[in-house]
Amino acid sequence: MEKRIIRLGYAPTKRDVFNHPEANEYRESVLEKIMELSNDSAVIIDIKGINDDDMIQTNADVQKVVKRFQKEKIDGIFVPHCNFGMESVVARVAVEINKPLLLWGPRDNTPVAGEFRTRDTQCGLFATGKALRRVNVPFTYLPNCDLDDDAFTKGFMDFLAVCSVVDDFRNTRVLQIGTRPEPFWTVICNEGELLERFGIQVMPLTLEDLKTRIELLEKNKSEEVEVALRDFKARLNCGCANDTQLRTMARLRVALKQLCIELECNSIALFCWDALHKATGSATCTVNGILTEEGIPVSCETDILGAISSIMIQAAVMRTKSTFFADLTIRHPTNPNAEMLWHCGNYPPSLAIDPNTCNLTMINPDSNPIPAQSNWEIKHGDITVCRFDGDHGDYRLFIGEGKGVDGPETSGTYVWFEVDDWLKWEKHLVEGPYVHHCSGVHAKVAHILAESCKYLGIIPDAISPNSQDIEERWLTGKTD
Repeated sequence: MEKRIIRLGYAPTKRDVFNHPEANEYRESVLEKIMELSNDSAVIIDIKGINDDDMIQTNADVQKVVKRFQKEKIDGIFVPHCNFGMESVVARVAVEINKPLLLWGPRDNTPVAGEFRTRDTQCGLFATGKALRRVNVPFTYLPNCDLDDDAFTKGFMDFLAVCSVVDDFRNTRVLQIGTRPEPFWTVICNEGELLERFGIQVMPLTLEDLKTRIELLEKNKSEEVEVALRDFKARLNCGCANDTQLRTMARLRVALKQLCIELECNSIALFCWDALHKATGSATCTVNGILTEEGIPVSCETDILGAISSIMIQAAVMRTKSTFFADLTIRHPTNPNAEMLWHCGNYPPSLAIDPNTCNLTMINPDSNPIPAQSNWEIKHGDITVCRFDGDHGDYRLFIGEGKGVDGPETSGTYVWFEVDDWLKWEKHLVEGPYVHHCSGVHAKVAHILAESCKYLGIIPDAISPNSQDIEERWLTGKTD
């Protein structure tokens, strides 16, 4: 999977009533700091040259800044207040850019007796916050702190992740393969509403369309299929299946990836039951995990909202880690606060605790053997889960953090997930608007997901950490 690189607009602001050169010095020191921090995570788009001071100051600057940022296709904008700043001009720029906005300014110096203060940065932040509210522009605020504070470093990097979530969500296009399973009322969603409210597109194809693509790969003896076959053998214990069976599974993998590329889809929701087995000659469990590992998350049971959940949590880690799509299944037999996150075999092999345990099994081994399901436990440690869902026009993002722990072995791919209070979680999930599916990643990103909702018109529904704990993270930069 290719790491996400954010294109960040750098738009420092100043007010001329404070004519001390300190503002110009901060313009450069802040730029130097974020260039150092962003490294391989962001490209910084400067506004140098828009005026003599290279900072937002007057109404004449608005269209110059907007045109530059639009031309550079930025994903977010950072507006450090190098002194008091110009709240009205910042607000005008923000309205036209319509991207996540980071508001911050460095702490003011100790006043010198008998001299006029040099910046009054904090006062200007109050003014800009109000101006942005006036024009209905959401923004992310970092506390007025020193440039070298950990809170700034962590907050700046987390804001890049917020930009990643917002942009990936707004550009989501889900490849839907087949209808939902008939009894699964849980995965019913409103495709029209997703398009109208969020701009999310669903591209529906039938199982017959998928079958046709697979047959074409077989007819043309595609080299991509042979590459996929060799990859299966290199990373998985495939002793249960012969080359013919594995090649069938490889064709399914290649066909799905080709369709995503051609239809410009970043995720898949597919019917993964018997009808697909009959149409393709393969189960899709292992294929789902491999595609997810490659940055195309796949949800089972044609769960479109599940695919969107996976896109969001993948973006929250800047596409640096594989996600996994899970069923919330059963309680731990001895740990009252642990739940099994499980699915038939769709977790990426890179998440396995021990790569040597990545074993494939056949479906219907005695009658009509079909490759292939996966069986392994995935890593423990910090885990965040989320679920984008809604009904009656009310869309929410369930967010929670916990950790992987020891528990009984089972078939399929799984991890035992311990939280602070499972009964609280269980009641919250059952009362909705959620289902038994969620998306997970090995990281603590609840605050990033919650902050992203601000820009997307979604209600953040964080259970642990709660909203107060999340606010504390943005204030202090600490996740523990």
